[in-house]
Amino acid sequence: MRAPAGPVRLVLLSSAALLINYIDRGNLATAVPLIHDDLGLSHTQIGVLLSAFYYSYVLCMLPAGWLGERYGAQRVLAAGLAIWSLATLFTGLAAGFWALLLLRLLLGVGESAAFPCSSQLFASQLRPAQLDVANGVLGFAYLVGPAIGTVLGGLLMPRYGWRAVFVLFGAVSLLFAWPLYRMRLREAVQSTAADAGPSLGLILKQRGLWGASLGLFASNYNFYFILSWLPDYLVKERALSMGKMAAVAGSAYLINALSALAAGWVVAAWTRSGRSPNVFYKSLQAFANIASMLAMAGMMVLPVEGCIACLCLFEIAIGLASPGIYAIAQILAGPTATGRWVGIQNGFGNLAGIFAPMITGVLFDVTGHFASAFVLAGALNVLGLIGWVWMLPRIEPLDWSRAGRQAQVVQVV
Repeated sequence: MRAPAGPVRLVLLSSAALLINYIDRGNLATAVPLIHDDLGLSHTQIGVLLSAFYYSYVLCMLPAGWLGERYGAQRVLAAGLAIWSLATLFTGLAAGFWALLLLRLLLGVGESAAFPCSSQLFASQLRPAQLDVANGVLGFAYLVGPAIGTVLGGLLMPRYGWRAVFVLFGAVSLLFAWPLYRMRLREAVQSTAADAGPSLGLILKQRGLWGASLGLFASNYNFYFILSWLPDYLVKERALSMGKMAAVAGSAYLINALSALAAGWVVAAWTRSGRSPNVFYKSLQAFANIASMLAMAGMMVLPVEGCIACLCLFEIAIGLASPGIYAIAQILAGPTATGRWVGIQNGFGNLAGIFAPMITGVLFDVTGHFASAFVLAGALNVLGLIGWVWMLPRIEPLDWSRAGRQAQVVQVV
């Protein structure tokens, strides 16, 4: 009989899945300059393709979290990985807009399992003291994904074509589904059913859920705006070559990932000393929103050197805030509710993935520039401050039995 996976193996396998997740979802943005010319698509059509992924991604997030709690998070995550790998592979064979659109929707279905299931695994398999470092490693993995994908895509696509790169990345990704599926968990997780925790209705009544969801929406709008349109912006408006663009964007994404890894270790040191993660996590989220606001303005108005410096500031800030997004949910919701909590939080937060690419494409077609898109992204950080600082309660485990009793009293009254 195989022994249950230890914390290190669990974190590494989950992180590998998230790394692959972000490489595969970001490939289209890297290929935009080539696909635009090859298929003759408008910026509005490209914006629709970039956002289409998030329609199915958002809709499937809560079901994926429920399935992970009910039937085993590692199995659901492995199945999702197989689905999104095949979608990536077949994107390289797509003949036009509609085929690309359908495959982007399928990609979203598969990738919806990533964050709810990995968060469920962490909440149920790791001790609270291990969550900070684990989420830092996970944050590094999914944030370094765009760096790897952009650099490899920027180097390989001009030489071999965007189609061959999609086929290659999809085939390689598919190899990782089997070891993830075969990973054995502790028996406590296998016996944990969705009905052992709070009801969905009780989860939906938590102010903290909606504060985190609003904060994540604002953060994600900035993140997905940059992730989706940065390659095209650097090539079209800043006149960088594909190679130079790949170097700049890949370096910025790498800085982002290293920042997330450092944040995990720093917060872990903070909490090991006996101090609460509450002030630290909230401060990092507030700093990320303020810095993002300044960075969007700087990228819009400064010369190319200043633009790149502001891009780096933005990546550092959101990297520092990244581990807290899921650690906060894991701490508040606990092992019996994290899958559904993160499913709802991530579903709401990733509505930004629908709006940011599409609105940016429309704004560019109307104005001929990216300036108005930068203004909108910067302004939305005000919502992030409201969600993360004002609406979010103290970051500590919720007493679900007490919350249930209070809800019953309110109903009687």
